Amino acid sequence: MPVLHRPETLDEACALLAECDHGMVYGGGTAVQILSKQGVLFASDLVDISRIPGLSGIKETADGLRIGAMTPLRAVETGSAARRVAPLAARVYGHVANPRVRNTASVGGNLAHGDYRLDPPTALLVLDAVVELTGPSGARRVPVREFFVGFQETAVRPGEIVTAVEVPAQPEAAGAGFTKLSSLSANDWPCASAAALVDGRARGLGRRGPAHLRLGLGAVASTPVFTEVELPGDATADDAAEAARTAVEPLIDPIPDVRGGVEYKTRLAFVAVDEAVRSAWKERSDERGFLSGRRRGR
Repeated sequence: MPVLHRPETLDEACALLAECDHGMVYGGGTAVQILSKQGVLFASDLVDISRIPGLSGIKETADGLRIGAMTPLRAVETGSAARRVAPLAARVYGHVANPRVRNTASVGGNLAHGDYRLDPPTALLVLDAVVELTGPSGARRVPVREFFVGFQETAVRPGEIVTAVEVPAQPEAAGAGFTKLSSLSANDWPCASAAALVDGRARGLGRRGPAHLRLGLGAVASTPVFTEVELPGDATADDAAEAARTAVEPLIDPIPDVRGGVEYKTRLAFVAVDEAVRSAWKERSDERGFLSGRRRGR
């Protein structure tokens, strides 16, 4: 059994992780329980960071949100600040597993787990979020787009802890969509998931300028996937969906498992992308309804 440590400060926690042979952060504990049940928890020490002050809560900043690493996923899903400032993030966090898990799992632990099937990274990728890491040498910031570096491997260095996630405010005129497709149950890992964000300011008189489409995908490759597409001002939803399909096709490389084979997951990936893009395009095409939804904290 791993040795459990309960440091009172961040410096103490980082020092413990740096000293342990195979130390692991214990946040919400859901990832640790999963690994333990699978028989692949090889940690010599668990460093419980729940007693360290300042690691929980959602704060509005000049640019968006700062979400503490120990903040439960459920708090992002239901928090008024997240629903108002970054509604796509709130929406996607609400799709993780079930309420019991979302009330326990932490924002930092969810990312640090590094699983390629995670839901939150799809939204964090398109929102250009940044992960704050703190270690013996101090704090550093890593864009989410650079955080996942390999199969269940992240940019976290020995002795470092995820301490916060910074999420820029979602553009007011943007449309957003998210689709999650699972084969075993609604609460299960997805076979494919996709978040889409389309931004493009109106030029007046009902005309629009070029649109910028961002796509974040989960469960379709060994890491979460990001890509972006530029579309002309006269593009339609069909044009956007086709451009998105072309952009993601070379990035899709599913891992076969009990939820489906490569061909099945590939087909679902395209379905998820198509649905997310069309949803985002529709939301963008009706700014009045979209902005009204944001004011309601949808």
